[in-house]
Amino acid sequence: MNPSVKIFSGTGSQELAQKIAKRFGAPLGKINIQKFSDGEFQPVFLESIRGDYVFLVQSTFAPTDNLMELLLMIDAAKRASAYKIVAVIPYFGFARQDRKDKPRVAIGAKLVAKLIEAAGADRVVTMDLHAAQIQGFFDIPVDHLDSSAIFIPYIEKLKLKNLTFAAPDVGSTNRVREIANYFNAEMVICDKHRKRANEIASMVVIGDVEGKDIVLIDDICDTAGTLTKAAGLLKEKGAKSVRALCTHPILSGKAYETIENSVLEEMVVCDTIPMEKSSDKIKVLSVADLFAIAIRNAYENKSITSLFIHSQLRERERANK
Repeated sequence: MNPSVKIFSGTGSQELAQKIAKRFGAPLGKINIQKFSDGEFQPVFLESIRGDYVFLVQSTFAPTDNLMELLLMIDAAKRASAYKIVAVIPYFGFARQDRKDKPRVAIGAKLVAKLIEAAGADRVVTMDLHAAQIQGFFDIPVDHLDSSAIFIPYIEKLKLKNLTFAAPDVGSTNRVREIANYFNAEMVICDKHRKRANEIASMVVIGDVEGKDIVLIDDICDTAGTLTKAAGLLKEKGAKSVRALCTHPILSGKAYETIENSVLEEMVVCDTIPMEKSSDKIKVLSVADLFAIAIRNAYENKSITSLFIHSQLRERERANK
């Protein structure tokens, strides 16, 4: 007898989890996050999960309560005798702390990976890690989904005549190059120098953007400083239009105001992190379908590789031969 699939959500991803469960074709499981007066909380499953294939949906954006909540849900599921426990983490927090880039600092991404393992997760499903090598911090399987499966159809619908892709910094070059290759389009790079965290001292554009419709691609939009500065510089260099596609909308500080006052035509983001407020310039695309497919494939022991852009490129190359 095959184990049943049960999908649960923490408080940080309830709306997305509802969509994922609906796309999967199962009701969202019942769980209560009991809050205590001292600020502590305790997840309580309100239905039996003994022998079930359990998927726990929770993005680990700030505050760290979201991470702690996920760890407690994993532990509770393990103690409730779940057959398998999969941590579905649309946005993996602390991913920017992926290396020791200065003395006497922690490698937060590695620590979080070990905490998730220690809590009892059997597998992790996530999307657009800030650094792909974070997958190697885990000793359990990691399914690393690619937002290009969401963004490519959107870009195709725009039907931009002079399409050129831009990397807002050197770190996003590989991500942008893959999508540019898919469209057989040109790519430019905005090379930045930071004065300090979240503050850019200078930026230059490498490549020709005169008369081009530019699409900036990045994984995280935090304060929106990098993206909007890059957009302004691209317009100064003669770009016809500039829009940005960004997977994870952290949007901290004055990000909403910064985007509203920028030269961006639009900012397109995914619903991996719930939006605090709406904006005429910000469009949200859902990742629910992609995660629902990933959950089904994981449950049925099917490949998830077909959801990745490099797989799509190989299929297209075979078809053209």
